[in-house]
Amino acid sequence: MWRLYSDPVFQNENTWHKYVTNNSIDEFHRKFDQAVEEIKKDFGKNYPLIIGGKEIFSSNQFQVRSPADKNLVLANFPLASKEDTLHAIESAREAFHKWSLTSYKKRSQIFREIADVFAQNKFNLAAILSFENGKNRLESMGDLDESIDFMRFYAEQLEINQGFSKETQSANPNEKTRSTLKPYGVWGIISPFNFPSAISIGMTSGALITGNTVVLKPSSDSPISAYKFVEAIYHKLPPAVVNFISGSGSIVGRTILESSHVDGIAFTGSKEVGMSGFSAFVESVPRPFISEMGGKNPTIITKTADLEKATDGVLRAAFGYSGQKCSACSRVYVQKDIANQFVEKLVAKTKALKMGKPWEKDVFVSPVINEASLKKFQRATEIAKKDGTIVCGGSVLSDSQFKDGNFVEPTIVVGLPKDHELVKEELFVPFLCVEEFDNFDEAISEANKSNYGLTAGIFSQEKNEIESFFDRIEAGVTYANRAASATTGAMVGAQPFVGWKYSGISGKGAGGAYYLLQFMREQTQTRCE
Repeated sequence: MWRLYSDPVFQNENTWHKYVTNNSIDEFHRKFDQAVEEIKKDFGKNYPLIIGGKEIFSSNQFQVRSPADKNLVLANFPLASKEDTLHAIESAREAFHKWSLTSYKKRSQIFREIADVFAQNKFNLAAILSFENGKNRLESMGDLDESIDFMRFYAEQLEINQGFSKETQSANPNEKTRSTLKPYGVWGIISPFNFPSAISIGMTSGALITGNTVVLKPSSDSPISAYKFVEAIYHKLPPAVVNFISGSGSIVGRTILESSHVDGIAFTGSKEVGMSGFSAFVESVPRPFISEMGGKNPTIITKTADLEKATDGVLRAAFGYSGQKCSACSRVYVQKDIANQFVEKLVAKTKALKMGKPWEKDVFVSPVINEASLKKFQRATEIAKKDGTIVCGGSVLSDSQFKDGNFVEPTIVVGLPKDHELVKEELFVPFLCVEEFDNFDEAISEANKSNYGLTAGIFSQEKNEIESFFDRIEAGVTYANRAASATTGAMVGAQPFVGWKYSGISGKGAGGAYYLLQFMREQTQTRCE
């Protein structure tokens, strides 16, 4: 058997926690302030594609602007063509054989080295991310920490399992047999805007460290962080093992999905794009498609819940990074006995959240990523006013402090019908629906009435309710009484991030022991004497 888990050696980077534990919060903020000033020197810089180990610049570009201040042009990236993308795929194919034969120890060593580089430069990389996709300081550092964790954890998993090759029992006395997992070939990696470092690095690392080659296409809203990873690692790899392609999903993404020379896809994004991509990719040839496709994540609050913990946990899960996490809490089921108390306390805490430029100290509320998100928020609030009651928020902010960014108020809605579209559809904005229930069975039933099954939480002091929740809830990542966040914040190695139903296809979690297996296929080797 593969070992998969062993005595713990891997440790999460957990930067903010370490600064808090060491009573050095002021030093954290000083370093972040310094990093903000340093990275501003590169604003407006032209970035290249990286294909076949070469940097390719282009005059056909798109601008990357900060969602917190759209006057800031952070970078200019090439709009890659179909021909560029096909070139990258072909280059990756040509590089595959050599890279697949590279020892697992060498591959593991490379990723440990890049993890160390990222750890040494974490404040600058986190500051870039804060400008690029609008995460506040702690969220940005968490994104960087997760990137480092993925690289180190996957390197350790490869080492623990000795490259996923082992002897098996012999079927006959004159035979010796070995089971070996081998890479597929070229992988297309399509990553989202919301974790531009962690998710792009996590998926790309999974493919590369197992001996595959890669064509990475990041979100056009936040390509800088993905580029920084490729820039750091491609010199350490044979040419064309990793290729970086920026541009539109309709051209670059479609070309990757439609190519018969791509052997696997790792995708994170919406259900609609993920399912259509999956259908197209496997239509003519069976090929692996690893996906995570969002959620409509519930939290159940029973009458025995500690309301301080419950409101803190829901607040952080619903409005951290303005609800733009696949794991964000977007619906709450609270027992009628305490519903008014819960809502009153949650509204008071929500109204006290600090909004502002995300790279500034103590800011909690982030902007949404783009104009499409603004419009989605506006549509949701218009419907909520008609079909329910908005008890907090509901507005796009346009005064002098916020007019240049995509800022909206964290919004709480009550009184919607339980089967309402806003209770069912993923919105990916800071919008929370609160529903009431009479008994626990009803709460579980309503929580499970969703096409999604990513994360879920419960707050209760009844042991039987918690056990029943874990037994019956239809979600891949579950939490009980977690004040730090009711549904978000999974840690690499400790809480594999996996979606059920339409939240994912493979059923194996990122940051877990089974993740790397998806990038390889088994070969049995029998030698007769």
